[in-house]
Amino acid sequence: MKNFKKFTALGLAAIMIAGLAACGSPKETANTADDKQTQTPAEQTQAPADSEALTGATVTLMASQDWIQDAEMELGEKFTEETGIKIDYQIVPADQYLSLLMTKLNTGECTDIFCGQSGKFDIQTSFNVAKNAMDLSQENWAKNVDKLAADELSIDGKLYGQPIQDVSAVWAVAYNKAIFEELKLNIPTTYDEFKTVCDAILAAGKTPIYECVSDGWHHTLWFPEPAVQAGVLDSTLVDKLNNNEAVFEGNETLLTILNQIKDMADSGYWGDNYMSNEYANAAQNIASGDYVMTLANQGFGTEVNAADPNFPEDNIGYFVMPLADNQTLNMNPSGPSRFIYSGSENAEAAKKYLEFMASDESLAYMTENVAKFNKLPFSNAPSAYSETVQEFYDRYSSSGTVFQTAVKYVNPQWTEMGNDISALLLGEVTPGEMLKNIDKLRTEQAVAAGDEAWNE
Repeated sequence: MKNFKKFTALGLAAIMIAGLAACGSPKETANTADDKQTQTPAEQTQAPADSEALTGATVTLMASQDWIQDAEMELGEKFTEETGIKIDYQIVPADQYLSLLMTKLNTGECTDIFCGQSGKFDIQTSFNVAKNAMDLSQENWAKNVDKLAADELSIDGKLYGQPIQDVSAVWAVAYNKAIFEELKLNIPTTYDEFKTVCDAILAAGKTPIYECVSDGWHHTLWFPEPAVQAGVLDSTLVDKLNNNEAVFEGNETLLTILNQIKDMADSGYWGDNYMSNEYANAAQNIASGDYVMTLANQGFGTEVNAADPNFPEDNIGYFVMPLADNQTLNMNPSGPSRFIYSGSENAEAAKKYLEFMASDESLAYMTENVAKFNKLPFSNAPSAYSETVQEFYDRYSSSGTVFQTAVKYVNPQWTEMGNDISALLLGEVTPGEMLKNIDKLRTEQAVAAGDEAWNE
């Protein structure tokens, strides 16, 4: 496939949130106000419209910041050239997206395609996809979706969404191999060993970790991702949490993780500017050598190389976050996904876009042109794992599903957890208070969703 014209920063800005209405506070579940927006399965599986009849249609697509890559927009241009169907990308800042999406779903005024995090609990309780999204099970590409990823997008055997990003990658500590070798540092397997590594980096005049609180989402990863350790130490915990037989408050492993997050910042491991740093600048800061580690997916080496061509891709290695001494690979088969709104007047055009994005050619283009994509969750997507990445996966003998996916009503409060962690770093909230807040929000969301485990 030939290279398509790149979007300029100005062009991207032009398709940002201008024209999107401001929104109120998030709602826990989405129930469109007008029932006539809901389609029956028979209506949803009507015969496809003639391609020529769809020419000139404009499909609106709303997504959170960082979910839609430049490469997808380039493919969108190609899609328009081939079909005459235009794609209107509406990109919303991450800290505003969920609230705006809930408002649009609840008022029955959603875009033709809306994006949201997958997760078999969340898509049912938060997005109410059985009512607000179309059943995509019979689409030609549906059979190619990775089984685990498809499970997180399905309810009662019906597939409601299409994965956008690589979910095989995990959020891990990406580190500068050359600096580790220079300082004779080993990959840490406990938090104490991690502190030893960070202290040695500080002593060498460098900042151990590039963290970026200002984005509102990245620093939150340090909590629910290594929380898999809590499930390892108590194999019944996840089921108990999902059945309302256990709570976050008082869990020693979770308290340890939060205390260690604060310890990293207090010890200077995140440097002086972590509250204002931005994730968009992570690659260039690691490339500079001033910072040695950051949390990233397994395409980060390519991103650093793009920031500085003199920095070899394979000079970035990875290891799991060793908070609470975790050594379990934190897997997440969930990720940003596309859903077709059940009330869309351009449903057939939207289906054609999803079909186009799931084609062999499009999946190959996304893999080749998005550094952090190594293997998209489709059987017809190519693999681009490097030796370094494969070595990372092979290092860990066991894996677990991260808490924001494994535990009900955790992912919908990502913003709130991020706010609490920020307050924790500033000494305004204690670890115990944060866990109590998580329990409170989980209860509110469960009751609003009519979860039987919370209605007894």
